[in-house]
Amino acid sequence: MASMRQAWISQRVITPMAEHPAAVLVEDGIILDVCGISAVPSDAHIRDVGELPLMPGLVDSHVHINEPGRTDWEGFETATRAAAAGGYTTLIDMPLNCLPETTTVAALEAKRAAAQGKCRVDWMSWGGAVDGNADHLQPLANAGVPGYKCFLVYPGCEGFTSIDAANLEAALPILAQTGLPLLVHAELQGPIDAAGLALPNAENPAWRQYATYLASRPDEAELAAIAMLIDLCRRYRFRLHIVHLATAQAVEMLRSAKAKGLPITVETCPHYLHLYAEAIADGATEFKCAPPVRSQANREALWKALAAGVIDLVATDHSPCPPAMKRKEDGRFNTAWGGIASLSTALPVMWTEAQARGFTLRDIARWMSGAPAALAGLRHRVGGIEPGRDANFILFDPDAETIVTEDLLHYRHKVSPYMGEQLRGRVRETVLRGHTVYADGNFPGDNRGLEYKR
Repeated sequence: MASMRQAWISQRVITPMAEHPAAVLVEDGIILDVCGISAVPSDAHIRDVGELPLMPGLVDSHVHINEPGRTDWEGFETATRAAAAGGYTTLIDMPLNCLPETTTVAALEAKRAAAQGKCRVDWMSWGGAVDGNADHLQPLANAGVPGYKCFLVYPGCEGFTSIDAANLEAALPILAQTGLPLLVHAELQGPIDAAGLALPNAENPAWRQYATYLASRPDEAELAAIAMLIDLCRRYRFRLHIVHLATAQAVEMLRSAKAKGLPITVETCPHYLHLYAEAIADGATEFKCAPPVRSQANREALWKALAAGVIDLVATDHSPCPPAMKRKEDGRFNTAWGGIASLSTALPVMWTEAQARGFTLRDIARWMSGAPAALAGLRHRVGGIEPGRDANFILFDPDAETIVTEDLLHYRHKVSPYMGEQLRGRVRETVLRGHTVYADGNFPGDNRGLEYKR
């Protein structure tokens, strides 16, 4: 029996090349063509959404799903529901906070087994690079991971070790040979330890102040790490990706390194582009992340770096935990878990800031869909509305207001630094390979999310 051909018609189709009236023809979950509205075949099932923008499904290359092992923190079912509600159709899961950590092929297979039948959107998993697992890097590549994640400082969970300079240099020739990117949490411990010498002791009430936490993770920790990584990239010519850049002071050295042709990409996160330190209240541990949210001036400099292309993409670093781990009862930043959950809110957070600065939905699509897809090696499948790619779309209302309430979050624990905020834009519908998986608060159909493999 022949499959039904769909025609999605909008006056505002967002493609990599333009925003224009068009019809997107879909068959068997794949985009056949992007054509003029008058060219729609007579046998197509037409869905005309009028002036509502039709955008590519978002791709989040930095998500902590936490399953298997810590499903009480999150999990495939809740994370992918939140993603669908937020306009994400593809998630790339980080290799830590799950148990076992994804540092071997066996652990990757355990994650694959845990995901079966639970996913509302598509996913894949980064591998982990930790002290002592250099022999596992090539097998992980053979098993389909798109790249590797490592930490230069303690990551917050015992099972995923940071990698020291000697182990990193031992791994880099292997990484370079795979051709896959190394995603690095770029902070060094030395500047953090030095800053700690001037801080109050762990029991001091000053740890309820955000300024104390901010001082404990200084810009210098990021700057030293990034300088070291640029030098290593120059020597070993591996693909380097800096995750969650928080300090704008690193922009100039990154600009220079990229101008010299080094294979470096950079991400930042919605919280660094929306929040700022001066507005974070005492005890507001829902704002804690690492690296920390810095000053308002720093935020504006990050926006300029994003506009200039020094920062390539925006990923959420969705990092949830049980509410008790945020330590709201005492509001102490030194003992609270560091992580911000934002899968359901990232797009309106970003659009609120972007449209106020004159950016367009094409910019959003590039930062939050095309560039993350390219990082993960998925550009041929997702990340843009073009023939041959999966028919992953969102219908986004850029003029609607979104007030952040618990019922809009959809991830497991309803903790958010954006609670109560009035934001611009709302996801009306999310479409995965031609099938609606989210529509105005509802989740129709089955869990049809699949794993991508490189």
